[in-house]
Amino acid sequence: QPRAAALAARVAGRLGGRTAGGYLDAAGRPVVTVATAADAAMVRSAGAVPKMMRTSPRALARTTAALRRSMAGTPGTGWAVDPATSQVVMWVDDSVKGARMAGVEREAATMGTAVRMVRVPGRLHTLALGGDAIFGGGARCSLGFNVQRGGQPFFLTAGHCGNIVKDWTADQEGAQALGTTVQSDFPGDDFALVQATDAGQSAVDLHDGTAQPIAQAADAVVGQQVARSGSTTGVHTGRVTAVGATVNFPEGTVTGMIQTTVCAEPGDSGGPLFSGTTALGLTSGGSGDCQAGGVTFFQPVTEALQAFGAQLP
Repeated sequence: QPRAAALAARVAGRLGGRTAGGYLDAAGRPVVTVATAADAAMVRSAGAVPKMMRTSPRALARTTAALRRSMAGTPGTGWAVDPATSQVVMWVDDSVKGARMAGVEREAATMGTAVRMVRVPGRLHTLALGGDAIFGGGARCSLGFNVQRGGQPFFLTAGHCGNIVKDWTADQEGAQALGTTVQSDFPGDDFALVQATDAGQSAVDLHDGTAQPIAQAADAVVGQQVARSGSTTGVHTGRVTAVGATVNFPEGTVTGMIQTTVCAEPGDSGGPLFSGTTALGLTSGGSGDCQAGGVTFFQPVTEALQAFGAQLP
């Protein structure tokens, strides 16, 4: 599956604005959406499955731009392009009701079949909390991935964590220093760079006494099976349901997110999303919990690495 996902992402990247994206179908095959026979032939020659779009990438881009203008800053809402159906999926959480819900429905109705509305359980929120893992300023978050910049050790976590914590420790009492936040970005994005006290291993804690080595970073693909590790709930798995998602948290709007069926809970913020040895994202926020299930969004790790000029060790 990681190989198929990488192929879908690579071929979709070659098409750029001529595609609504790639995904893995139910059989795990890499599918890339196309608008012309020539692009379909290119996709096929690259080893992926072409799928003709019912709506053009330009029309989908117009729809998402219209939603950004009208709905940005409306907490409990978000949207992403679904490449499998050539639609924009718009979601609302349980906080959207009454007059606000009526306004959302009116906006969606003006866009006709280009938008499909769904409701997500619970309320969308970021996942920082006072508790146990990486600590600072009364907050608890989770370490994402150990990285390097200029030969020095750093690690990544969520931006909404880095915004409120400068000095991180491994214990709640503050005796074991972990590092200092040097850059943080939230809202807009949701990633932070922490200069580490000591170099860390390029691996993810599986919370069973073992660790998953991480060898590379890549972009997530719709349909991909993924796992998340966090300090509150340990390891949970699911699949990617959207990429390039916009999420309107009460704390602010974040764009370019990975949407998944993986559950998460407060304190899991900043933790790693991965597939095998591949780093994919940093836990940002979502709705629901790991008892009833829910929806969780992740900041793509490739964007964080590029923004910080950092690399995996």
